[in-house]
Amino acid sequence: MSVPTLNRRELLAAAGAGAAAALFDTRAEAQPAGGTGAIVFTNTTVVTVDDVQHNVALAVVDGRIAAIGPTAEVQARYPRAEVYDGRGKALLPGLINCHAHLAQTLSRGFNEDFGFPNSYKLAVQPTSLVSRDEATLFAVVGALEAIRTGSTTVVENVGGTAATAASLAKTGLRWVFAESATDREGGSPMSPEILARGEAPRFSPKMRDEGLQRITDLHSAWHGKENGRISVFPAAALAENSSPELLKAVRAFAEKHDLGYTIHLSQSTAEVAYMRKHHGVSPVGFLGRHDFLSSRLFAAHCRYVDDADIALLAKTGTIVSHQAAMAANRGVIPPIPALRAAGVPIAMGTDNNTTDLFEVLRVALLTERIRRDDAFPGVQPQPEDILADATLGSARAVRQTAAIGSLEVGKKADLLVLDTQRIHIVPAVRIVSAWIHNGQPNDIESVMIDGRFVMRDRKITTVDEAAIIAEADKVGKRVWAAVEKAGAITIPRLPRPK
Repeated sequence: MSVPTLNRRELLAAAGAGAAAALFDTRAEAQPAGGTGAIVFTNTTVVTVDDVQHNVALAVVDGRIAAIGPTAEVQARYPRAEVYDGRGKALLPGLINCHAHLAQTLSRGFNEDFGFPNSYKLAVQPTSLVSRDEATLFAVVGALEAIRTGSTTVVENVGGTAATAASLAKTGLRWVFAESATDREGGSPMSPEILARGEAPRFSPKMRDEGLQRITDLHSAWHGKENGRISVFPAAALAENSSPELLKAVRAFAEKHDLGYTIHLSQSTAEVAYMRKHHGVSPVGFLGRHDFLSSRLFAAHCRYVDDADIALLAKTGTIVSHQAAMAANRGVIPPIPALRAAGVPIAMGTDNNTTDLFEVLRVALLTERIRRDDAFPGVQPQPEDILADATLGSARAVRQTAAIGSLEVGKKADLLVLDTQRIHIVPAVRIVSAWIHNGQPNDIESVMIDGRFVMRDRKITTVDEAAIIAEADKVGKRVWAAVEKAGAITIPRLPRPK
């Protein structure tokens, strides 16, 4: 089917309901949500919970895994099913990204290199130079990157999700919209400068009420929509920007509607210092004092936690979402070995600038091995442990372990088709290790979500990817040209030997 060409004016004029939405309409070959009929992947390798089955078939019927077993037997059960030749392929569970900020793709190539909070003082912020439609455009860019790099579920953690929800839904991903609220006045992330001013936090009931209303409205509009692919969770944005009243309200909303909830936690030294100065406890201790920690909570980062914090996280069953690649960019890795040893569940996420969770798997594996103090290093964790974090561990965080996170009969058909006949993977005798250590995202040939191909033979089926990339490139170049015009960006390079 041909795809209509939209000019720049049609895309970004934002007339009426918003012209950008037109670019994100489903026009191509994807099946209806939930899948129809049956498809059988034949003569393939299937990575199940704690096993790998070779030369088997996997059947998908009406969006769920209906059978895994010998190819002849499965095909006999579904003689009229579409056949996907799985020779030289492997099926893996889709990755689950528990922490993303999609619109931050605009800041690629800048936001990775100046620590957190970002220490480079731009004359003008790039986010101030984009319209709502343009911000949606970059969010969709991030969503498409997620598909291409193996994610089937993404937690979008931001305030104001309503503006992008419809466009994100049309990509076909499984979403958790974690609508974020804050009630601290002047509520930007902590920085050494704010800490130095010594200003005690002031909380605004008006901001709190507005944030809780956004959560309520988004939940009413989107939770359970798209054949159940969309969930809406409440979120408190940051520990240092949350009053006890906000924390209580966010947890109460989650419990009332049987949801998870999330927060950024212990992500910078400035945050820890600020909380100790103004509240007398660590960020984790503050959440514990106000009964915010629980098995429903997945806390992003936890880079700067001590033994007492770890014990409290473990005691309350709180889940930690580990953004290994972004943490490494920031020059720090959380004490994952100590968190594991205490029994804290681990999930995975990407954070800013990229939604490539495959990269996170590799960085998480390598940095945890470096951080461990094993008598014989380089053995733990194993690649299978890291894959479990990004699938079953993350499914636990989003409270969907009964439906996603592994390839099992009865679960949703959220899966990746991996081409194992790639020069950097062969011989793929131990496929999980071969892929995580040596693979590339482009090894993913197809992605199925809810029994529907959102990418097949490396072609996105739900939206016009080429048009989106082209328009995002134009907008990004315009924005960064304006940023540099406002003030040249000087990169602090290392000195070269003379």
